[in-house]
Amino acid sequence: MALINTTTTGVLGSTFFGDGTGPLTVQQNGVTLGVYGNIPAFSANRVTTQSFSNSTFTKVQYDVKRFDTNSNYDSTTNYRFTPTVAGYYQINGNVSFAGASAGYVQVAIYKNGGQHISGSAVPNNTSVGGMATASSVIYLNGTTDYVEFYAWQNSGGALGLQTAAGNNTFSGALMKAE
Repeated sequence: MALINTTTTGVLGSTFFGDGTGPLTVQQNGVTLGVYGNIPAFSANRVTTQSFSNSTFTKVQYDVKRFDTNSNYDSTTNYRFTPTVAGYYQINGNVSFAGASAGYVQVAIYKNGGQHISGSAVPNNTSVGGMATASSVIYLNGTTDYVEFYAWQNSGGALGLQTAAGNNTFSGALMKAE
């Protein structure tokens, strides 16, 4: 990672170039003001069905990457985002259950294997299924922290996801590096 520290270098109007080893980090008095370059961001979706047991939070396996700017999203094994830049991330997810069943649908964003924030809990529509979303700004340390997306339903039996593109998505992007 290239670094410019404005306490020791830099004159207004100067142009600086990174050394090509990674994102450019700009700091002032040791505080990171911004990271520029290949900023961690991803978007993934699920376009095949996945079954969810009744009344059990289950990790959604978003297995199709739309994009992954820094190769931080695992779409084949753990289905999680583990960014390599510390900072505050906007994390979003949604699911759409298929099936005309009564009950509720709920989602949650998990951080490091535990529930971080619950999303919407909505009645399952007996005509088209249930849809739920969650969104949060989450601090991730850039080394060991990771986020995943979980869904829950209580229709009385197993339910699968709708399979249309865009109905089941998970995304995140760095908002401010630390």
